Amino acid sequence: MSYYDTLIFDLSTHARKGYTLPKRTFKRQALPTHLLREDCPGLPEVSEVEVVRHYTNVSMKNFGIETGMYPLGSCTMKYNPKINQDLANLPSFSALHPYQPTRTVQGMLKLLDDLQSYLSEISGLARYTLNSYAGAHGELIGLMIMKRYFESRGEHHRVNIIVPDAAHGTNPASAVVAGFKVIEVPSEKDGSVSVEVLKGVVDENLAGIMLTNPNTLGMFEKDILNVAELIHDHGGLLYYDGANLNPILGKVRPGDMGFDIMHINLHKTFSTPHGGGGPGSGPVGVAEHLVPFLPKPLIKKVDNTYHIERDNETTLGQISHFYGNVGVAMKAYTYILSNGKEHLPEVAKFAVLNANYVKESLKDLFELPVEGVCKHEFVFNGLKDKSTGVTTLDVAKRLLDFGVHPPTIYFPLLYKEALMIEPVETESKQTLDRFIEVMRVIAKEAKETPEVVKGAPHNTIVKRLDEALAARQPVVKYTDIPK
Repeated sequence: MSYYDTLIFDLSTHARKGYTLPKRTFKRQALPTHLLREDCPGLPEVSEVEVVRHYTNVSMKNFGIETGMYPLGSCTMKYNPKINQDLANLPSFSALHPYQPTRTVQGMLKLLDDLQSYLSEISGLARYTLNSYAGAHGELIGLMIMKRYFESRGEHHRVNIIVPDAAHGTNPASAVVAGFKVIEVPSEKDGSVSVEVLKGVVDENLAGIMLTNPNTLGMFEKDILNVAELIHDHGGLLYYDGANLNPILGKVRPGDMGFDIMHINLHKTFSTPHGGGGPGSGPVGVAEHLVPFLPKPLIKKVDNTYHIERDNETTLGQISHFYGNVGVAMKAYTYILSNGKEHLPEVAKFAVLNANYVKESLKDLFELPVEGVCKHEFVFNGLKDKSTGVTTLDVAKRLLDFGVHPPTIYFPLLYKEALMIEPVETESKQTLDRFIEVMRVIAKEAKETPEVVKGAPHNTIVKRLDEALAARQPVVKYTDIPK
């Protein structure tokens, strides 16, 4: 361990200080006795330069999209152009306060209203709310809209939500939280939903179905129009999980497929940094007949002036503070305008091209359960040669030694050794070629020196953890770290 790998508490020396802030200019206020500390908080005593060096070195231990390839299937971890952040940081926007009078924030209201219009055009739906904070939050809101819709029609018996077994895990979770009963249906070999299987579960209690298209195996649902017709004929609604919108931008619209409600992950499709719990944004769009049920506040333009509509008899009310994550919305707005209507389809084309290039380059060494052209992502079922016992987890850990973030592993649950890869459209051919080379090297190691792969990672600061123990008994205090 080098000097700068040490924890900041280990650098502490009594009475060592950095600089202090100027003396306060406001009156002294006495704190209630029960809020006062009885002893020192135990903070480290270090100089300014030690603090700067410590946190600079800590930052270099993190992995992110700006340090290497991040082929995390289903999460679309693509590069985020700096112009998005630069414009979101403009004081004209960043210094605004949500309690300002609407007449003083007309520019921001126009931006948000324009963004929801762009999302409507891109998706083929009538109207969006930008209030939801993340994709899962958007799912919940969309299902709450669905529930309120049926309640308004007196159809309280409609409680069943159909979810494929290959769906993202948030789908059934959101349905249960919204008060629905989940009906899981098996997927076909390519992850798609069978119309014949659906016929066996649709009845008078149907509320809707949750799908993403392309599905979690990266394959387009070829029978989607028949699925939509079946669900609608039985009085149900279609919910679109927007996690996989990236490869169909400008090519196909969920609204044209028959979907009634959808959320879009602005932090995936429209290039806003995400991970570690945020920031996120999951705008929810609906077809025309569901617009009255959108949560408030909504921005409304009347006589060239933007107003904020806060409530009516059918809305869900307010589901977040103010207008959601406005900074995230601004970055998505910039991303959409930067590409323009003419070039958003290029995002989809390169996402599909990159995924198929990597898939075809590795399928001789990794087991490919589904042949054919995929969209933005694909799934291997581990190595073809499993004779040495090297697992998908081992491959993922070994990738860390090469400076590559592992793909999603063990999802979807259709395959025992699932390895879900999404190269994204922002990676160059040179980067993809290096990833392919690394994967091939690991496959060779798995056959010739399997213990090297099984013992990985070797070059990272933290070696292989007991993941179950780390999740259940994390060490979160300096005083609990073994010396």
